[in-house]
Amino acid sequence: MAANVNPKYTVPGLSVEQAGELIGILQMRLHALNDLHLTLKHVHWNVVGPHFIAVHEMLDPQVDRVRDMADDVAERAAALGGVSQGTPGALVAARSWEDYSVGRAGAIAHLGALDLVYSGVVTDVRKAIEQVGPIDPATEDLLIEQLRDLEQFQWFVRAHLETSGGELRTADADTEVEAARRAGQ
Repeated sequence: MAANVNPKYTVPGLSVEQAGELIGILQMRLHALNDLHLTLKHVHWNVVGPHFIAVHEMLDPQVDRVRDMADDVAERAAALGGVSQGTPGALVAARSWEDYSVGRAGAIAHLGALDLVYSGVVTDVRKAIEQVGPIDPATEDLLIEQLRDLEQFQWFVRAHLETSGGELRTADADTEVEAARRAGQ
């Protein structure tokens, strides 16, 4: 998690210490969203196979919305008096996750790996909501709105991975490569 950096000023009703905590949480959300945006574009460019066009076209609106989410998070941090770090170096230095590990692959394999990516992002957003909720309803509301969209995107991905019996082919996969392999079976 990013360190709290107390701003010189913040919005009425919050202390600079509270704003610093929120800014730190938002910074990690910004890193995650920037990473997700790039990962989705990577998949968009490297997906192949019979389901190519469906996945290729499904991802563009997700990319656009995730970029908008990043902008909203950065602007909320600025409104709180913070400075958002949006550079690749800052992202790599602060993140606790590895780069997306699947290169050129079939559509279903990529979707299997993306399911794990979305699971990580959604889990982290839920934790951030728990942290910001007691401090600031405006920041909580922003993250809740984003959570709904991210969960919907994961549902779109999972619809391709679900068996007719309602099970995910990627269930219990621990790595993106393993999820990709199971999805492609």
